[in-house]
Amino acid sequence: MARDNECVNSGDEVALHQPSRRRFLQSAAAAATVGAAPHLRAQSQVPAVPAAQAPVAQPVPARPVELNVNGRTYSLQLEPRVTLLDALREYAGLMGTKKGCDRGQCGACTVIANGRRINSCLTLAVMHEGETITTVEGLASNGVLSPLQRTFIEHDAFQCGYCTPGQLCSATALLEEFRNGAASVVTADVRRRPTQLSDDEIRERMSGNLCRCGAYANIVAAIRAAHEGHAANASAADAAPHVDQGQRDQPDNPDQA
Repeated sequence: MARDNECVNSGDEVALHQPSRRRFLQSAAAAATVGAAPHLRAQSQVPAVPAAQAPVAQPVPARPVELNVNGRTYSLQLEPRVTLLDALREYAGLMGTKKGCDRGQCGACTVIANGRRINSCLTLAVMHEGETITTVEGLASNGVLSPLQRTFIEHDAFQCGYCTPGQLCSATALLEEFRNGAASVVTADVRRRPTQLSDDEIRERMSGNLCRCGAYANIVAAIRAAHEGHAANASAADAAPHVDQGQRDQPDNPDQA
């Protein structure tokens, strides 16, 4: 019995003198910190190396640019980076062309350059010197709205009106493209000249112009009405009797000859 008590007491003393796992880890962490302290102190005393600075871009001098817009020549001083949209709005003072997404997704900035519709936010002004540019301000003639502008009003083809300048320019070029025989993705036979401007044709050809108000049905109806009106006028002109210059110069009364 005495021997058992002696063994128990000796075991307790051994357990007291043996460190626990937690104490061992704490001691090891403290030793590592103390060992690294001189190195960290030396690093803190080293002056920081300044980060390399990016070179400052120097401003590019403006250069003279002449733009032919709506039949008028605009002599501007522009930096080469100025977009056609900013040149029209900020320098030429033609505020009808709108800035929407500024990344070629909405079509609000559409203008016509040499008969071709383009997103003016995606092209530089210097690239269009010598071209014939038409904005929404140039669609009317001597204060008289174009047939397409009138059908847009008649069919309520707009609500807020912000996208309307781009819609009008795009639709104007669309009608001219169709008259020239240009096919689209939905044209049944691209080898033949399209003869009917269907609603599907209009929707496809106008797919690059967004209307956040959702006036798409009215826009299609307005374009179709403008096309049908032009076709009717062309048919009437073709049906009218042709009088050549010689007949026009002859007097109505033969006795006056």
